[in-house]
Amino acid sequence: MPWNGTERRATMVLALENLTVLDLTQVMAGPYCCQLLGDLGADVLKVEPIGAGDATRQATGHRLPNGESAAFLAVNRNKRSIALDLKSDAGRQAFYDLARDADVVVESFRPGVAARLGVDYETLSGLNDQLVYASVSGFGQTGPYAQRAGYDLIAQAMSGIMSVTGDPDGPPVKAGVPVADLSAGLFCAVGILSACLSRATTGRGQAVDTSLYDAALALSIWETSELWATGEPPGRLGSAHRVNAPYQALPARDGYLTIGANNERLWQRLCKVLGRLDLLADERFTTNTDRVRRRDELAGELGRTLRERDRDEWVQLLLDAGVPVGPIRDYAESCADPHTAAREMVVELDHPAEGRVRSLGVPVKLTGTPAEIRRVAPDLGQHTDEVLRSLGRTDAEIARMRAEGAAG
Repeated sequence: MPWNGTERRATMVLALENLTVLDLTQVMAGPYCCQLLGDLGADVLKVEPIGAGDATRQATGHRLPNGESAAFLAVNRNKRSIALDLKSDAGRQAFYDLARDADVVVESFRPGVAARLGVDYETLSGLNDQLVYASVSGFGQTGPYAQRAGYDLIAQAMSGIMSVTGDPDGPPVKAGVPVADLSAGLFCAVGILSACLSRATTGRGQAVDTSLYDAALALSIWETSELWATGEPPGRLGSAHRVNAPYQALPARDGYLTIGANNERLWQRLCKVLGRLDLLADERFTTNTDRVRRRDELAGELGRTLRERDRDEWVQLLLDAGVPVGPIRDYAESCADPHTAAREMVVELDHPAEGRVRSLGVPVKLTGTPAEIRRVAPDLGQHTDEVLRSLGRTDAEIARMRAEGAAG
């Protein structure tokens, strides 16, 4: 169902509607963090460089029919855009005026750049000691790698994620989605909200520091557990699980499905549905430990039977028997699924240039203060005049700032 972000506003109270966030971030991790805060009601002001704006606006990649960057729209909804030159006195002063009344500043510069621009935590906290100042970078604000450029691919590689992703006899590969970028944005949002809760008690803000590297490593729960328990670094298992079997992707006649028969009760049900009661008597697969140790042999036995029927037929039979199962689908299938629609995880928004555009929905549902998509991603500097007027700048002063290159 189309959702234009205005239908329910009259009756809604938003969880973060009294929170003002200044978003100095670009590309993915920081913008995703700020979009989450915006979805939950925060007033997010995206402060962008004049001319080009966020690098994702200009990045090569998929564009909608009228030229809008699909990637930019994906992580910048529920924001207003103001274009300022932070290297200019007038642009920096306007930002200082915003920071005095803001609750949160989020930046994604390489460590040291914010200080050179005069928008670092030490400077801004001197103007507003209640400010929560969040930094998301490739490797964090401290440590020997702090000055390295940070990319999702590099974080996945150096954290260990790529070493355990892919088939056992194949090369290491990155996860199909940018898990380091997105998890860094999620952790940053958690840090910001935690600091805001702390401020309610202490009356003071603080700095929040997270990174793609830290986030990627923090996701490696099973892998580090195996390392520290065995002393050996874990390897690649394809889609298989480290401590349970069968718990992986398996082939059907016309596609693949995933099966999670990770205890004795489910293992017995699986064998019954497949008509493979012989596997229950097979000494190779007596216990879960046996099945994990011989997971390749087990997958071969199961696959031989599963190839006799189509994917969706097996899925229904296994669901009817209470065995956890799911088809492996592409995004066209998952986005068109009725459950996706019921959960409002694909929504339609009105865009001034592109018309109806689709967007992913909000993955967290609050019963009392539900999130809301109130606006599509803004044009560069779309709200510059509006925001500067709110700071007391006259139209003549705004025109002068624009003529001097301090605002756009």
